[in-house]
Amino acid sequence: MKILFAIVAAALIASAHTALAQPGTGSAPAAKNRVVMQVSDADPVKWNLALNNARNLQSDVGRDNVEIEIVAYGPGIGMLKRESPVGTRIDEALTSGVAVVACENTMAAQKLGKGDMLPSIGYVPAGVTEIMKRQQQGWAYLRP
Repeated sequence: MKILFAIVAAALIASAHTALAQPGTGSAPAAKNRVVMQVSDADPVKWNLALNNARNLQSDVGRDNVEIEIVAYGPGIGMLKRESPVGTRIDEALTSGVAVVACENTMAAQKLGKGDMLPSIGYVPAGVTEIMKRQQQGWAYLRP
């Protein structure tokens, strides 16, 4: 009887150890994927690449399994203006759950107001600080 008890106890311990070692198993939910992207170029090609990366991430891991934030500053802020050549694509990304934010420091330096920008974007005080904070929070960093 002692031997049978020892075998059952060992099997239970091994089973619990295996469940803890495998991500996505057990009662705790898997952590959500989080990616912050930097776009600081005034180049529609770079913006389209960033937007393609966001769409591909959502397609690959599932839209509900990834949080994506695109941070624009410096020359990249121009692609968030109302007359942006990638404005339609940015609106599509926003509709799909991607956060797109503009650096208010850059906007002030370029004398831009929120009325000059695409209507649905968000704002952060400083783009580089936003990226730094996201990385400190464990977000993956991507610069297309």
